[in-house]
Amino acid sequence: MIDDIKQDAEERMQKSVKAVIDNFKKIRTGRAHPSILDSVKVSYYGSDVPLSQVANVNVEDARTLSITPWERPMVPEIEKAIMKSDLGLNPSTAGTVIRVPMPALTEETRKVFIRQARGEAEGARVAIRNIRRDANGDIKDLQKEKEITEDEQRQAEDAIQKLTDKYIAEVESHLQNKEKDLMEI
Repeated sequence: MIDDIKQDAEERMQKSVKAVIDNFKKIRTGRAHPSILDSVKVSYYGSDVPLSQVANVNVEDARTLSITPWERPMVPEIEKAIMKSDLGLNPSTAGTVIRVPMPALTEETRKVFIRQARGEAEGARVAIRNIRRDANGDIKDLQKEKEITEDEQRQAEDAIQKLTDKYIAEVESHLQNKEKDLMEI
């Protein structure tokens, strides 16, 4: 019973860490990386699909992405989708290849992106703490129903706290890496 609660809490905490990593990918650094365009959806025969399903996205050089659509009519659709995304990117087309230069980050935009990354990390920490609260509540309910002893309750709560500390430290380490990436010139 306690193991089920711990297992559920750990799975949910892992999902929170994975979500913050995915959110960090959307915050662009000065370098070109295909994952920056993961959130871009393109209109493809009436339905919105991820860009990666209608084109190849490659890194041309440190500051340029090249996008090669699989179908020629998709070129203007892809351009439009990138322009509409809130990434602040301006694609340019040369035949069937779309090039997306990554603008250099100013000090001000770096600070904005760092603030955004810290906000994402704080959201993940709050989610992890809420998972801890839920798990501890479930453990207290078991103790009230006399299904476990007070000692077992205390041990289980300690184990949940260790999980919480582990995943919050993981979020912190990802945040530090992202901040280091953003401050790199």
